[in-house]
Amino acid sequence: MLGAIIGDIVGSRFEFNNHKSKDFELFTEECFVTDDSIMTLAVAKALMEAVKTAPEAECEFDDSFHDRLAGLAVKYMQEIGRNYPHCGYGNRFYQWVFSEDPRPYNSYGNGAAMRVSPAGLLAESLLDARRLAESVTAVTHNHEEGIKGAAATATAIYLAKNGAQKSEIRNHLAQHYYALDFTIDDIRPGYRFDETCQETVPQAIQCFLESESFEDAIRTAISLGGDSDTIAAITGSIAGACYGIPEEMERKALAYLNEELLALYDEWTAFCRPNMPDERKECSNV
Repeated sequence: MLGAIIGDIVGSRFEFNNHKSKDFELFTEECFVTDDSIMTLAVAKALMEAVKTAPEAECEFDDSFHDRLAGLAVKYMQEIGRNYPHCGYGNRFYQWVFSEDPRPYNSYGNGAAMRVSPAGLLAESLLDARRLAESVTAVTHNHEEGIKGAAATATAIYLAKNGAQKSEIRNHLAQHYYALDFTIDDIRPGYRFDETCQETVPQAIQCFLESESFEDAIRTAISLGGDSDTIAAITGSIAGACYGIPEEMERKALAYLNEELLALYDEWTAFCRPNMPDERKECSNV
C-alpha cells in the first residue's frame, strides 16, 4: 500500500505537467497527497473493519464477508473522503462521495485500480485477490472494465508479494486480463493523458515489469506521462509488493500525510504487517 502512496505523492506534481524522463527529484515541496492515497487508505480501513467484525466461526472470505466489505467500502470512502473535498476527485466520484444515496455509476476510470492495493496485500489466494478487488470496486466502478482494472492490479500485487517471477506475472495477466505486448519506450512518445483503466492499468503494469527496483519502477511510471500520479500509484503498489520500499523513501513519503491519514496508515501496518526484506520471497526479473 505504501508503494501506491509514494507513487501518488511523487506523481502529484506531474499529472498536468508531464515529465517524460526518468531524471527528476522524487520529493519536492510541490508534491502532495491526492485522492489516490486517501481512497487507498479508505479501502484499507474497510478491509480491516470487515475482518475485525467477521464472526469467529468465519474462517474464509465468504459471501457474507464480501457483502459486509462492500458496505464498509462505501462507509469509509465517504466518511474519510468528505474530509478532503479538494484532493482531486473526478466529478462523478465527488458526487458519489457526498451523496446521501451512493450508488455505482458504471465507471471504468482508473480510480478502480489506484485504490485497490490493500485487497491484493490481504488476499490469501488468486480468488481472494479478484473477489476482494471486486467488492471494494463495484460500489462505484461497476463497469466490467473498471472491475477488470482493479482485479488485474490486485492480482499482480498478490503474485508479486508471494515471490512470482516477473515472467509468471506477465503470463498470468496476459492470459486473464491484458495483452502486454508493448514496451514503455515504444509507447512513451505518443502516450497522452487518459483516465480509463484500459489505457492506464496495462501501462502501469508494464512499468513495473520493466523495472529493476522500486525507485526505478516509480521513475519509469512518471516518465511515461499521462495521468502520472495514478499510473505511478498503480505501478508503485505492485513494485512495493515485489521489491519492498527503501526506508528513506518511506520516511519522506509519510511526512506528507496529515495526522488522520498517518493514523490510518499505522493502523494498517499493524494489522497487515508488510514482509521485511529477510522474509520477502524473491520477485525476480526472469
